Amino acid sequence: MTNGQMLAICKILLDSRALLKTDMIEILNKLIENCVTKNNQKEILDLIKNERFHYIEPRHKVSFLDTMWDIGQAIRKSQYIHIKYEKAGTKEKRKLKPVAIMFSEYYFYVTAFISDEEIKKDFEVLNDSFPTIYRIDRIRELKILDEKFFIPYRNRFEEGEFRKRIQFMYGGKLRNVKFKYTGDDIDAILDRLPTAQILEEEKGYYIVKAEVFGKGIDMWLRSQGDNVEVMG
Repeated sequence: MTNGQMLAICKILLDSRALLKTDMIEILNKLIENCVTKNNQKEILDLIKNERFHYIEPRHKVSFLDTMWDIGQAIRKSQYIHIKYEKAGTKEKRKLKPVAIMFSEYYFYVTAFISDEEIKKDFEVLNDSFPTIYRIDRIRELKILDEKFFIPYRNRFEEGEFRKRIQFMYGGKLRNVKFKYTGDDIDAILDRLPTAQILEEEKGYYIVKAEVFGKGIDMWLRSQGDNVEVMG
């Protein structure tokens, strides 16, 4: 790898703040040792030295890399998983069909379909076409079951398409949102919402439409303050 490529990877990893400090430093050291010539290793290390030293790890303090790998194997082999999951002081048990691992804003997630019919009755979204999302660091126990599931090719989960339509990793129904944007950087909006389309453009504002999953988009739109007016 070129020095620029390695520097970019190191900066992205450090800025993600996704891992415990010990895991992050180990990965960075291995990358630099194995992908950069010895003559240039010190230069890369010097350029990230300050960020390495001041790196702030996530508050959950959980090393989850082995769990994530096990989930990845279950996805590859289409095996059910059983998890004990903890969030906001509550504990849940789930039997899931895992279909993807995703990363967003400091956390890794497993996207899965719920298999427990009784549990599904209590969910807002009952249609199997809408997956649920679980933070991997909140999985307290994981068991890979021998039982396998089958999803027809035409119904296969495509994380690339799902990623375009989900904000802040909140699951839910597929919906369309429309809003008026009066800020000065429409590119930032279009980059944040890959499915966004500009319906109308006038001096001082844009009318934008986007297709998204769930309610996470509402939180993001509110965070834009007076620059955004929701229209539907």
